[in-house]
Amino acid sequence: MQVAEEKVRKYIKEIRIKGTRLLQKMVQEPSTRGEESKAQAVVIEKCRELGLEMDIWEIGGDGLASHPAFCSDRSNFKGTPNAVGIMRGTGGGKSMILNGHIDVVPAGDSNDWHRDPYSGYIESGKLYGRGSTDMKGGTASLLMAIEAIKNTGIKLKGDVIFQSVIEEESGGAGSLAAVLRGYKAEAAIIPEPTNMKLFPKQQGSMWFRIAVKGKGAHGGTSYEGINAIEKAMLVIDRLRTLEKERNERITDPFFDHIPIPIPINIGKLHAGDWPSSVPDLAIIEGRMGVAPNETQEEAKREMAEALSDVSVMDAWLRIHKPKLDWFGASWVPGDLDPEHELVRVLSESYTAVKIQKPFIEASPWATDGGILSKIGGIPVVVFGPGVTEMAHQANEYIKLEDVFDSAEIIALTLLKWCEISE
Repeated sequence: MQVAEEKVRKYIKEIRIKGTRLLQKMVQEPSTRGEESKAQAVVIEKCRELGLEMDIWEIGGDGLASHPAFCSDRSNFKGTPNAVGIMRGTGGGKSMILNGHIDVVPAGDSNDWHRDPYSGYIESGKLYGRGSTDMKGGTASLLMAIEAIKNTGIKLKGDVIFQSVIEEESGGAGSLAAVLRGYKAEAAIIPEPTNMKLFPKQQGSMWFRIAVKGKGAHGGTSYEGINAIEKAMLVIDRLRTLEKERNERITDPFFDHIPIPIPINIGKLHAGDWPSSVPDLAIIEGRMGVAPNETQEEAKREMAEALSDVSVMDAWLRIHKPKLDWFGASWVPGDLDPEHELVRVLSESYTAVKIQKPFIEASPWATDGGILSKIGGIPVVVFGPGVTEMAHQANEYIKLEDVFDSAEIIALTLLKWCEISE
């Protein structure tokens, strides 16, 4: 084992320039929702170079749209495929899924960026560009780890299933499609930007919309109407209280460093269409966090009960009850026992590379890990390079040293988990 570990670590050090160029090429191909094909082509080309057994398909079949966990407003996924590359084992070992998403969020206002958002330029050991941290850097680490094992002639007993999926940023339809296509394994690693921490637990989340009814009137005689904004404020106050109540129940020490483990975020508020009119409707939209140990249905029920509470306290809302809808994106939570063997093996590999123990905590955001674990029944740890606070930000960057270290850690984990074939 020691000889094999030394081989793969030495190989990864020798291909740092090559790995950096691969990451640059991925970042330089914009892959926002519906535009993933060119960046995916870069990944597919690399998989073919490595001789992986390929499966490339446009998602939408296998009962995807009718599955309870499906979440997408796209009518079709033509031209934006999922890609899976398999490095077959010799048999007798445990299998591993390495899952990365190719889609990125929009770059936003280009004036907020110091350079082109898709430049992939390098400065002071950092590679900049949309998707560098979230999460093309992690995908580059996966491919470097696979290359190191394959090109040093090491054979593993267990299969390694590399996945480059679409739609993670909008609810995980790509990973769900892979599960429904039959891709399962005895463990999975998702290299999201964790700042090199290990996340065995991930919160889920759901988008909600609440319609609050008012009564229109002229602004000069506003007392003749019922202001929907003012009634919406009562609803928002109750949501703030609900957030506090839900988070006070979380005593898991893996959330100790996260100020609000499962936030309820108010993302949009729309009401009225004329300054001199009393608005007769207010629409609140937001995101509700879901704890790793609860179901989405349980969280939905709490939200509904909270709205019922606020209706009881207000005479207008008792008659005109706020209407709650769940729409858009939704992510399933994930909850792996921190004592699981996958956490142990990954921790040992981390310590071997970084000469210190990893920091283990819960994820502050949702990932595709919930789909793999709750729908696929696969133990998942989220671990990877990337600066967590730079995800979705202007001037997004990743530290290249972390990309290379992650590749070594993941490669060592594969050697131990899948086992070396004699």
